[in-house]
Amino acid sequence: MLSIIIPSHNDLYLHKTIASLLDNAQGEIEIVVVLDGYDPFREITTDPRVRIVRHAINRGMREAINTGVAKSTGEYLMRVDEHCMFSTGYDRILLDGIQDDWIVTPRRFFLDPVKWEVMPKRHIDYEKLLIVEKPGGRRKFSAVEWKGRARERADIMVDETMAMQGSVWIMSRKWWESVIVRLNSNGYGTHYQDTTEMLFKTWKAGGKLMVNKNTWFAHKHREFNRTHNYPGDLADASFRYALDLWEADYKEVKERWGI
Repeated sequence: MLSIIIPSHNDLYLHKTIASLLDNAQGEIEIVVVLDGYDPFREITTDPRVRIVRHAINRGMREAINTGVAKSTGEYLMRVDEHCMFSTGYDRILLDGIQDDWIVTPRRFFLDPVKWEVMPKRHIDYEKLLIVEKPGGRRKFSAVEWKGRARERADIMVDETMAMQGSVWIMSRKWWESVIVRLNSNGYGTHYQDTTEMLFKTWKAGGKLMVNKNTWFAHKHREFNRTHNYPGDLADASFRYALDLWEADYKEVKERWGI
């Protein structure tokens, strides 16, 4: 069974995301919604495939994911942002051929959440992990679209990629329990750099990040407002912590990928 974890905090599109997951699944799923310190504006569906877990106070995205994993029962785990649309059979396709040492992300489109439709923009398959410079001397690990690899490997439908946005991923519970273990809020803070943490843990354990282009999801485009107000100083502290922890390992990763 596939356990789908949705960390949620004050999002208008949670109900539509749940409906898309339920309507388009073709196998056995459970959806674990972690309400992180709030109650939604209307009742969540009573579909028996959906379970609700509550945090009495807002503990942040990382801890909501940890809680969802702990409360789930499936052999495979899928993390989903609370503002996403899915294609038919996403669960069956993502599980087809998955290996225990993989993290897999689908092809990503952009979602207009108001119209609840895919925007007329290109999709993203590959991303590379870079250290980017921000104004004021800020540096951070960031996933950047990799257009060259997309052109060169357009016909390879399940392929290794270097980075991901992180709004949707799937892995075996075995990998989570043996390699990821939990998302660490100490140092990283509660909201950012979760994909950086998972990627470096996975690479150091000999695993891979894969993109499966046979299915897709659409994620809320950034031109629409965010629902969290995470302070900039805490975000900067998260970026610095991830760099301090992994920048030495990143040199080896760059050599492997030839960037």
